[in-house]
Formats: sequence, C-alpha cells, structure tokens
Amino acid sequence: MKKIPLGRSELRVTPICLGTMTFGEQVDAATAHTILDRALERGIDFLDTAEMYAVPARKETFGATETILGDWFAKHPGLRQKITLATKVAGPSRGMPWVREGAGMTAADIVASCDASLKRLQTDVIDLYQIHWPERHVPAFGSMYYDPAKESSATSIHAQLEALGGLVKAGKVREIGLSNETPYGVHEFVRLAEQHGLPRVATVQNVYCLVSRALENGLDETMHRLGVSLLAYSPLAFGLLTGKYDQSGTDGPDAPKGARIASYESVRKQRWGRADALKAARRYNQLARDHGLTPAQMALAFCYTKWQVASTIIGVTSVAQLDEDLDAYGTTLSPEVLAEIDKIRWEIRDPAG
Repeated sequence: MKKIPLGRSELRVTPICLGTMTFGEQVDAATAHTILDRALERGIDFLDTAEMYAVPARKETFGATETILGDWFAKHPGLRQKITLATKVAGPSRGMPWVREGAGMTAADIVASCDASLKRLQTDVIDLYQIHWPERHVPAFGSMYYDPAKESSATSIHAQLEALGGLVKAGKVREIGLSNETPYGVHEFVRLAEQHGLPRVATVQNVYCLVSRALENGLDETMHRLGVSLLAYSPLAFGLLTGKYDQSGTDGPDAPKGARIASYESVRKQRWGRADALKAARRYNQLARDHGLTPAQMALAFCYTKWQVASTIIGVTSVAQLDEDLDAYGTTLSPEVLAEIDKIRWEIRDPAG
C-alpha cells in the first residue's frame, strides 16, 4: 500500500488504519497482540486508540486498550519507531465520570490526559493526538440537530489549541487532529491556528459508511479546501454491513453470539441499533451479493476508493476478520454499483446519521 500524507503534516500512513477499541473488552490482550502482529506483517503500521477505550466504555476498562498497546510495544523493542500511533483525549463527560473529575475538557485536562496516555502506551511521543469529540455542544454519535440551548462550552477553541500547542512544543505530540467534528469546528480550529501561530489540525476522524454519509453534506468540502484529511471510522457500521444481522436481526436468540450490536444493549440503543439502519444495511448487503461481492467487501471498497477518505479505520476481533478486511483492498466498484448505491441513499438517506 502506498503511504499517503495526512493533511499538511509530515505524517505518512497506510490507507488502512487498525482501530483498537475492541481490545480490552471483546478482545483479550493475547489475541490483541496476535492481531497487531498480523497487521504489521501485512503492512499496516497505522494504529488508532483512545484514552476512554475499550468500547462499550466502562470504568473497569478505561485505558485498557492503550495499556495493551503499550505492553505490545514493550515486547518488541524498536517497534514503536515503525508505527504511526494515534490516540485521543476524551471530550466532556458523556456519562463517564471515571474519565476525569470535572464534567468538561479544560486545557489542564488535555495535558493530564496526554501524560496519562503516554504512560499507558509506554512511549515518549504520540504521533497524532485527537480531540475525541468537541468540547462545545454539537450533534454527534447519531444526533441530528444542533440546539443552542444546550451549549455549555467553558474552554474556548483557542485555549484548546494553546494546550495542544504546548504538548507539541514539549515534544509529547507530533501532530493534532479532531474527531466527530462539524464544518464550523474544523474552520475555527484552522482559522485560529493560522491566526495565532498554533498547530494546524491534520485530520478529522468521523463516521463514514454506506448507512451514514452525512459527511458528504458539507464537511467534505470544508476538509478538501482546508487541506485536512478524513480518517473514516465504522466503515462496516458495527457489523451491519457485513450481512451477519440480515437474517437474525440485532437481538434475540438467533443474533450472532459475540457480535458487538448483539452483545451490548448500550450499543443497540445507539444509531447502529436503529431499525432503519438495519433495513438500509440489508438493501446494501443484497446489492453486494447481486453483483458477486460480499457485503463487507462492497462496504469497505466504498470507503477505500472514495476521494474524501485518506485512511479507513477498521476494527476487528480476530485475525480472520483482519485478513478479510485487508483482502478487500484493491476491490473496484463498477459505475453501475456506485449508481445503485447512490440510488439507495437517495431513498433512505443516512439512517445511522
């Protein structure tokens, strides 16, 4: 795989990134290390994690994923220098008081979270440090509408940038990024960075998949014009776009055992558990089969080949899943298939928004 630049930064990464949020919950440390070994063997040297992982988030597993990665680095001296490592500072509390004492995300919180991540990861520097979700109130994780009445921001974007700039200056962070952001947020972070000589965001990590393409309603233009790269997460919609829920649904006795949506009620209450999301996924999955593709192959090829996407973040629970996802790279979707995909989207829009 040819390395690609992230934004206007010096980072060069593979067009596929291994996401690790399953490590520490669905995946134990030994299996996680085997998956990491296999990813590296197959040429993937871009890893993404977060301080709040594993997912679904629990107090008992807070920081567990970073710890697993840190132990993997410790087992392989010299390996850290071959990896582009991304992690995230959690935004204001979303029902997770164990993340930090306060409910918000202050400049001091950013610094403290970074220091804690560095310790768990057993590294001196984070290549890409991202704000997991905005400090200000925004519609995210499937919410649709912005509501000014819910605004509770206490730390300005400028102050956040200054804190991140301090981490860069101290050599703890190489580049910065955002996640679950809006066009306004990306513009403000770039504008203030340029105005005040602070670090410029290289990336935005947002959901992007067949059942959730809201990014194409304006954020893609913002990122293109400002030179900010997209890291697309949930390309398989938490498994909806693999076809494994097509017959069984997402819960009940016939739902696949161990699968994310089926295993966790908290996930079923979110966008991936919506009846409309499953209904839409079934249509895309059948379209794939009609054209001689597996559902996962078509869904991944969609992300792998879209101009909007710099690197696609895949999440797996086994080496077999990893190989399947990587084997889909290089698949080309015909103009006919792409037209049918857009036709379905026109009818159903983005049910997992």
